[in-house]
Order: sequence, then C-alpha cells, then structure tokens
Amino acid sequence: MQFRRREKISENLAMLRLALAVLLLGASQLHAAPNIVFILADDLGINDLGCYGRKDHTTPHLDQLAKDGARFTAAYAACPVCSPTRAALMTGKSPARLHLTTFLPGRPDGPSQKLLHPKIVQQLPLDEKTLAEYLKEANYATACIGKWHLGGRGFLPTDQGFDVYYPGTATTKPSGTEGGKGEFDLTAKAIEFVEKNRDKPFFLYVAHNAPHIPYAAKPELVTKHATAFEPTYAAVIESLDAAVGQLLAKLDELKLRENTIVVFTSDNGGLHVPEGPHAKITHNTPFRAGKGFLYEGGIRIPLIVRWPGKVEPRTIAVPVVSTDWLPTLLELTGGKAPKELDGVSIADVLTKNVLVKHRALFWHIPHYCNQGSRPSGAVRIEEWKLIKHYETGTLELYDLWNDPGEMTNLATNRAPSNRIAPLLNSLEAWLTATAAQLPTSNPAFDAALHKKLYLDTDPSKYDPLKATKAEFDKMQEWRKAMNAAVPKTKK
Repeated sequence: MQFRRREKISENLAMLRLALAVLLLGASQLHAAPNIVFILADDLGINDLGCYGRKDHTTPHLDQLAKDGARFTAAYAACPVCSPTRAALMTGKSPARLHLTTFLPGRPDGPSQKLLHPKIVQQLPLDEKTLAEYLKEANYATACIGKWHLGGRGFLPTDQGFDVYYPGTATTKPSGTEGGKGEFDLTAKAIEFVEKNRDKPFFLYVAHNAPHIPYAAKPELVTKHATAFEPTYAAVIESLDAAVGQLLAKLDELKLRENTIVVFTSDNGGLHVPEGPHAKITHNTPFRAGKGFLYEGGIRIPLIVRWPGKVEPRTIAVPVVSTDWLPTLLELTGGKAPKELDGVSIADVLTKNVLVKHRALFWHIPHYCNQGSRPSGAVRIEEWKLIKHYETGTLELYDLWNDPGEMTNLATNRAPSNRIAPLLNSLEAWLTATAAQLPTSNPAFDAALHKKLYLDTDPSKYDPLKATKAEFDKMQEWRKAMNAAVPKTKK
C-alpha cells in the first residue's frame, strides 16, 4: 500500500513537471523575440511579380507570400541604384547623409557629362551602426548571405555586425540544381544557418544577385516562357521565386513560420534600357523609366511582409522607403532605434493598421548612371512629386494619384501656383540638413557628345513594352554610344 502511494506521488510529480514544462515552453514562445528573414532581390522591378499584376512571369511562392501578408503598392528604394539603398537599409540613414549616393565604385567622369560626380565614400563607414549590430546586441544570431556591395576587406559584413557571411557566386551556369545567379546555392546556405540557429532568435539577410544582368537560366525554363516579354528574364524570375519558396518551406518544416518576420523587397527598380549582353530586360509598366532614374520606375519597388498573427493580410498604399526598415525591425523586436535617423518606424502600419501622417520622402543622386540618367533630386509629399535636375535647375512636377506614369509635367503646364515653391523649399532644406554633396562644373565638357547621349535620345521616355522596331533599334545604338563614352580606367 505504501509502495503504491509513493508510486502515485511520483506519477503526480512527473505530470506536474510535464505541465510546468509545457507552460514554460508556451510562455517562452509567447514572449520569444521574433526571427527576421529579410530577402533582397537585385534590380527586381515593381512590375515583375504576379502579385503585382505581371501576367507573363510565374511567381507562385511570392504570390502566396503576398496573400499571407501585407503587400505594399507605394514602397520606395532609397536610391535608384544598388549600393546606396543597401546602405540605407543597414543604417536607417539616407544615402545623401552617408555620402554614398551611387553604386560602388561608380561611373567614371567623362566629357559627356556637364557636371563632375562628387567624391563619395567607397564603403559603408565602420562608425555607422548597422541593423545587424543592433540585433547582435539583442542576442540575435546574424548572417549575410549573398551580395553585400558596401565595401571590401575591412568593411565586410563580418566587420559590420554579421556573424556569418557567405557571398556566393553572382553568375553561375544553370544546371539541374542551380540557376543562373547562384540563387539555390545562397538558399542552401541560408537554410543551413536557419537550421543551426532554430532555437534562438536570428536575423537572416539574404541578398540575391537575381535578376541583375548578366543572367541566364535553364533552357527548359526559357522555353517554358517563350511568349514572355523577355523569356530568359522570366525564367530567372521563376528561379528566384523557387529559391524563396525553398527557404519559406524550411521555416514551415521547422515550425518557425509563426514567429518569423519575412520581408521581401528589391534594391531599386527594374532595368528598362538595354545593358550588358541583353537587348531588353524588363518593363515597369505603368511607371516611367527604371533603374538609375528618379521617375517611379526607378525607385518604386515590390515589398511584401509576412508575420502570421501580427501582420494582417492586406494591401497597403502608405508610402514607405528603405530607410524605414532599421527603426521598424528594432521596434518589432523590442529594441529602440536612435533618434538621429532619416527613416521612421512603420511598425504600427504593419501591426495596427495605423496610417502614418503624410511625410516628405526625399531622393538625391548627383551622378550620371549607366542607364542614361543625369544628376537630380526629388521629393514626394502626398500625391505631389517634384524632380530637380542639377545640370540646369529645371523642375518637373507630377500628380502621382492622377498621373502615375509621370507623363504630364505640371511645372511647365498649368502648374498649381501653390505647389512648386513648398516642394522645392522642402527639398533644398533637406539637402542642406543632410550636408548632401552636389556635382560641380566639368571643365572637359563636350556639349556635342552630351547632346547625342542625353538630349537627342531621352532614355527615360523609352517604353520597352510599346517600342516600335525603329525605337528598339535606336536604343541599341544609344547603348553602344553610352558604353563608348565611359573613359578607360587604370586597373
């Protein structure tokens, strides 16, 4: 009898321990800091995914991600080229303030330019605190998988708060297990990191090389997309989508979906002009121009955010920008961002459906880019967007609500009398406040060459989707002339 009583007590104690363990596990899961998986595509345009309306691209995994989360329709890159946007993502500061305002190392100065490029920093300075460094202080495991493009030795991700850095290979030979941009190799490394750190909070930054030129894809995928605007590009997009799908499936397999914030976006708009070995790449319909330009096609980007139970599935039209991610993710993970940032937290937009007050968004790219753009700055407040061209001081004003394609320049055509001055004053005050660098006069300027490259042909008005054969051929000749105008630099 006494033995049975002791056995019963032992059984009750075991059940009590089990119940307590379950309660503690539930409590730890309830209060566990969320994981972050931040996926950045390279040159992916606003028009490139099925969930954004593209009919000739196949993106089932990203389309499902959009159904399960929030899809933004007015998300912006901090710059229309890669390195500055990546710096803004990491620091919450504008490229103008960082003095990192074009891709690294930048296009060399040449006689076709009326202005000389300002001298930019050639890496993200070490005294700039990155998102990875903030999260590492909060006991997150951190990894950068893929493209960094913010500096070389001494300025690598492992010097900026990341425990793990795996660059992968930007261009690969398509095979049964790999795409043309190393996307599946990067995904395998990302999955390896997730598996290793599944029991603690982690920040995984996956920066794909796709669909940046040059690109290639498996022949069978290219054939599958034979009727697409650009079959190989469409195949690359499908491979990128499949790679993202593998990573998302691993989160599900490890039962990490519920406590993981997934962000998918791009570093700038899609490439709409011919470049490298490609006669055509993509189109950003209905928006004007693409990568390199401050028109909407160059800076408006796809953005999808999923966090089950916290972010309600819906479409969000609130304008946001790359600099917002550092303060947002710090708030969502229980941290606190410093005040001296250019970005603002959109945590309440994501989790509470709160509409942020209308604010000014600014851009500054005082450079000539490979896509034919010229030095300029821009500001958007509500529906109004002003672009200032630094060569001449010329202004363009657009009503984005009624003219999203920026076809009617209201600065020269029935401009509202009270619109231009406030926007221009706001832009100039911001340039001063950020100590933005401006281009200077070029003593070796060749006016005839400038006219040929930038005036006789306006790449921003080239619409690859609707181009006639004559327009298409003209752009191929323009590309050859643009390439020839780049001065040869010493290695």
